Amino acid sequence: KLFFTDYGNAAKVERCDMDGMNRTWIVDSKIEQPTALALDLINKYVYWLDIYLESVEVVDYQGRRRQTITKGRQMRHLCGLAVFETYLYTINSDNLSILRINRYNGTDVQALARLDSAKEIRVYQKRTQAAVRSHACEVDPYGMPGGCSHICLLSSSYKARTCRCRTGFILGSDGRSCK
Repeated sequence: KLFFTDYGNAAKVERCDMDGMNRTWIVDSKIEQPTALALDLINKYVYWLDIYLESVEVVDYQGRRRQTITKGRQMRHLCGLAVFETYLYTINSDNLSILRINRYNGTDVQALARLDSAKEIRVYQKRTQAAVRSHACEVDPYGMPGGCSHICLLSSSYKARTCRCRTGFILGSDGRSCK
């Protein structure tokens, strides 16, 4: 799945398949300006930062069990969001510090370090990486991902795929080759 935020006409947190199909709103109320998103892949939770409402909140992948993690003026200057183990990590754009927030109760907010400049934060650790299994976009014997001549996107499951073409090309009637 692909998770993303939108704060155009109607602010929301959404998800869809990697090919853009099955687009679903998972949060569409009491939300104004969601600017950062982080996923707990193990427990299937979506965390987001709303700088207008000055809050960090969480829901499960279906948009249920919504909770506010923390709220207040200190949230106004945050950008970027990452989750790892017990904590959320974010950047305070006002003083360029990395903040650590307990993701279960919003307490234990601690500045860890200062940076020269930053707008985003990511945690790279072996335990945060999902195990790779056989999938529909694996390279075929001819070197084509999923049998697609240009782009292979996973669809509704790791067993299904959709072929797409680069700009200037159209998908052929076979659903795989681009012309």
